[in-house]
Amino acid sequence: MITQVAERIYRIPVPLPGNPLKNLNSYLIRGPRNLLVDTGFRQPECRQALLAGLAELEVDMAETDIFLTHLHSDHTGLAPELLTPTSRLFIGAVDRRRLVVSDEEEFAARWERSNDMYRAEGFPSELLLDLNRDNPARALSPPLCDRYEAVHDGDRFPCGGYTFHALDTPGHTPGHMVLWEPEAGILLLGDHVLFDITPNIVQWLDFPGSLRRYLRSLERVRGLPVKLPLPAHRTVHMELRDRIDEITAHHRRRCAEALSVLAAHPDLTAYELTGRMTWDIRCKNWDDFPTPQKWFATGEALAHLEYLIEEGQVHRWKDGDLWRYRATHI
Repeated sequence: MITQVAERIYRIPVPLPGNPLKNLNSYLIRGPRNLLVDTGFRQPECRQALLAGLAELEVDMAETDIFLTHLHSDHTGLAPELLTPTSRLFIGAVDRRRLVVSDEEEFAARWERSNDMYRAEGFPSELLLDLNRDNPARALSPPLCDRYEAVHDGDRFPCGGYTFHALDTPGHTPGHMVLWEPEAGILLLGDHVLFDITPNIVQWLDFPGSLRRYLRSLERVRGLPVKLPLPAHRTVHMELRDRIDEITAHHRRRCAEALSVLAAHPDLTAYELTGRMTWDIRCKNWDDFPTPQKWFATGEALAHLEYLIEEGQVHRWKDGDLWRYRATHI
């Protein structure tokens, strides 16, 4: 059901079948020229729901631009096919560099670099082969497109009587951005802060310190006088600052848990460590995890390990082709 969340701002729910996120909140800001924020996976269920919502709101895409909060495929997947010759497509400059590829060969090569990183962290090669087919981050990503326009911190987007400011909030992705409307106190959060689930923070190639950067980005947003937070998934049920404090405390606990596991089991690979940590997922055990969720979980454990290495609490060493980890104070 479409919901009007503020004057001239509407939430279009887009289902994400088979995904623990359940749905995407796509936002339409109505003006003489509309702005659509985030789009959903490139799959039929998402396409049908988004197009139906736009039709119900009588949106003409020739009079609509698209802003993508970050590069993940549940936000970007449908964007290129929604474009008309007069539409513009915006995304943060940092994520744009990772999203734009010249051809399918370059796209595959980028994923193979990621696979190489995960292999070195102990992720089984046979599971990575499954991911080439099943990972929604890859399989449901947008088609090749050369129309992405780079957005920088402080860029402004006037729409519907509002003036939204794009703010850099790296962490969830290297170039994640939020849209802040200071007069109305409206903050379009993307995946920077979610209220029912904790945003996935993973280690990235060529983007060191993702967790540290994420915590800094949380502090940046925490200082804003937000009246209406609008997340990209699920609902809002508490004050934004309180939720930010919860998320920050969550990551401190996860770092402590990783240290505790390494103290009891030194010299684990990241994959082995991940299987010994606790996760909020309806599975009997680590072996029962769906492969994509193992991939996301291992990426998050790597982000915490990287943070602990920066803090001098964990040492990383090479064992043949594998990286292993040991707590420095045991």
